[in-house]
Order: sequence, then structure tokens, then C-alpha cells
Amino acid sequence: GILHEDLRLLLETSMPAKKKKALLGVADAKIGAAILEELGYQCQTGGVVAEILRGIRLHFHALVKGLTAQSASKAQLGLGHSYSRAKVKFNVNRVDNMIIQSISLLDQLDKDINTFSMRVREWYGYHFPELIKIVSENYTYCRLAKFIGNRKELSEESLEGLEEIIMDSAKAQAILEASRSSMGMDISPLDLINIESFSSRVISLSEYRKGLQEYLRSKMSQVAPSLSALIGEVVGARLISHAGSLTNLAKYPASTVQILGAEKALFRALKTRGNTPKYGLIFHSTFIGRAAAKNKGRISRYLANKCTIASRIDCFSEVPTSVFGDKLREQVEERLAFYETGEPPRKNLEVMKEAVVEASEVVAEAKRKQEKKEKKKKKREKEKMREKRRLEALAVAAEENSVLETEENNIEPKKKKKKQQQQELEAESEQEVEAALEPEENGLEEEALPKKKRKLMVEADQEEEKKKKKKKKKEKARD
Repeated sequence: GILHEDLRLLLETSMPAKKKKALLGVADAKIGAAILEELGYQCQTGGVVAEILRGIRLHFHALVKGLTAQSASKAQLGLGHSYSRAKVKFNVNRVDNMIIQSISLLDQLDKDINTFSMRVREWYGYHFPELIKIVSENYTYCRLAKFIGNRKELSEESLEGLEEIIMDSAKAQAILEASRSSMGMDISPLDLINIESFSSRVISLSEYRKGLQEYLRSKMSQVAPSLSALIGEVVGARLISHAGSLTNLAKYPASTVQILGAEKALFRALKTRGNTPKYGLIFHSTFIGRAAAKNKGRISRYLANKCTIASRIDCFSEVPTSVFGDKLREQVEERLAFYETGEPPRKNLEVMKEAVVEASEVVAEAKRKQEKKEKKKKKREKEKMREKRRLEALAVAAEENSVLETEENNIEPKKKKKKQQQQELEAESEQEVEAALEPEENGLEEEALPKKKRKLMVEADQEEEKKKKKKKKKEKARD
């Protein structure tokens, strides 16, 4: 229901000036309400308008010049794809799908680890039954079963290792004493190997569960910080998972959030006309457990109200912050104190004003940090680009040098060849001239020279005579 600037401009330029007389047909009622509120045009939706729009859509290619039916269908397909893409696009850091999957996996792991631990207890209990009474925690029991192995091999030297696992010297000593006087049966090495390998699997699953819980905590602090600060990461994740998404949870009223997870009890109560449930998943929060029996319904209603506010803040705020969640938690604590002692809590308006001031400071700080990160990133990119350009310039220069060197290497032998050829020609010409001028030693007359060479010699003699004449004339002129 948001009026876009392009649509506003189109309506302002195309619609008549008299707004009261104009009636605009709109497909979406929300956009119609926005147009009426901002521009003042009366809008009609449904009925005839839907049929007219369907007709326009069907014959759109005939109404617009130069538009074919094929191009119109392609445009519609492209619009559908872009709309779907815009719907699918989301912020990677605020994906609630990962929370839904991780909380489901966490619940499944809890069930599996519990089942496997009971199997280890039963299996190892045949050999060392007294250990079950001393150690109640499943993870510790599996570690001890793997560490002890055959109880007959347990000695005073193993006491330090037992203390490291169980973190209690008295219990470690009790395990050592029980192993000496145990009623359990003997066990073969092959059975012991199987028990130890199964125990190691249970231990690795328990450690993976711890890592998964840490991952869930970090994701909740990114996606729904206010909700996790108010009610806890695990309960908040269960609410999001049950609702389907954070957006769906934000759309629910407080009465629905209160009994979320207790649908069976609700419908059974409606069917039998009994009392409806007071709480669902939010029962797992600490607040309801701390309240007196008569106040459990009241505090669950109040907590559901605050959970709804927190989920809406997380869903629609641009920068996620846990300030509102902390303030809402304080309000629930004050309400608990009011039920127990009668001390009046602060007004909601005062608390929210404080929260808004603190949140604005936190958001400003977050934006400053983000800007600094972006500046550093840009600086790094610029430095990388400079380094890349420098390397490219060096590579180009190296290529040019190599090309020049190869050209010089190719030119030098050519020059040498030319010089050699010139020298050979000069030597041949000198030899010919000498042969022409000097008479041969055997007293014979000179051999007839070629015509071209004779002409050259005659021309040279004539030029010398002319030069001599010129010199004589200059000398006479001086005298």
C-alpha cells in the first residue's frame, strides 16, 4: 500500500484537475487507499474494475502501437520473474530459516542423545552397576565409561583422570572404592571395545549439540535480539519455528502467542467446554516458573504481550538491537515483583522513551562502525587496484623491453651484412679503377674498359679541368 513516485507522477500528469469528478479503477485496495490519502482521487476496486483490467491485460498488445503479442508475453514473464526475485531476496544475516532448522535439529539431538545414553547405561551397567547411582548426568557417564573400561584395571593412578572428568574428588574416590567391591559381571575385551566406541559416539554428539546451541544463540542475537533478550534464545527460537517465520510471529496477536504450542489442549477445551490453557511454549521461560500458582495466568498474558512487541520490533527494525528486549525484560521483572510485594511498576511510556533514546544511540554507533568498515574496505580495494595497475604497467614495460631487445638482435646482423657487402663492393671498384689506370706489366695495351666506366672517367676529368679554370680566374681577379 505504498504509492511510488513514478505512479504519483503518472497520476498527476494524466488525471484531470477536478478531483471530485474523477473516479479511478484500481486492482489493489491498499494502493487505492494510499492514492486517496495522498492525492485525493476517489478509487474503486473489485467488480467491474477487475473485469476491465483483465480485458486490458488480454488485449494490451492491440492497444499499444508497436507492441506485438509475443513481446507482451515476454514482458509479462519478465515482470513475473523480477517480482518473484524481489520476494525471494533477503538479508543473509537476518534469515530465520536457519533458526527454524537449528532448533528442530537441537530438539531431535536431545531425544537421540537421551536414548543413546540410556543404552550406554544399560550396556555398561552389566559390568559396573554402581556407577549409575554415583553419576546421574548422561554426558559425564559416557565419558567415565570410556575412560574406565574394565573396572578391575582401575587403580589409584587413575584417580586424577577421574577427578578431571567428574570435577569432584569425593565422587572420584567413591567410584574407585565401588569398582573394588562391584557386583557386576566380568566383560570380554570385544564387548568392551564396542561399549567404548558407542560411548565415544554419544560424547561426540553431545559436543556437537553444544556447538549447535552456540550457533543458535549467535543467530538469534542477529535475527531477533529483542525476543532472545526477553525470553531466551531457545524459547524464542521455538516460537519462531512454531509460527513458521519471524514475520508470521510478528503478525500474531498476544492472545495467540500466549497459547502457541498448546493447540491440542485448546481445541480439547473448546470441544469439552472446559477451561482453556493459560500458556503454551512460553511456559518454558523462567518468569512463569517463578510466579505463584495464582499469578501464572496473569504473568503469562503479560509476557505474551511483551513477546509480541519484541517480535514486531525485531521484524521491522532496520538495525537489530537488544535494547528494547532488555527494557521489556525489566518490565516483566517489575510486574513479577508487583504480584509478590505490591510495589508499583514503572509506566510503559516512560520505559519506552528510555529505550528509544538508548536504541538511537546504539543504532548511531552501529552505523558509524559500518561506515568505518566500508571506508576501510574501499581503501583496501583502492590499494589492490593500484597494486594491480602497477603490476600491469611493469608487465607491459617488461614486454616492450623484450620486444626491443629481440628487434635489436635481429637488426644487428642485418647491419653487419650490409657493411660487409658495402666493403666488398668498394674493394671491387678500387681494384677495377687501378686495373684501368695502370698498364699491365707484360707491356700489352690496356684492355678496353666498359662504356659506362669510360663515361664516368671522362666526366671526372672534365670536372677537374673546370675547377682548375675557376681557380685561375679567381687568382687573376685578385691580381
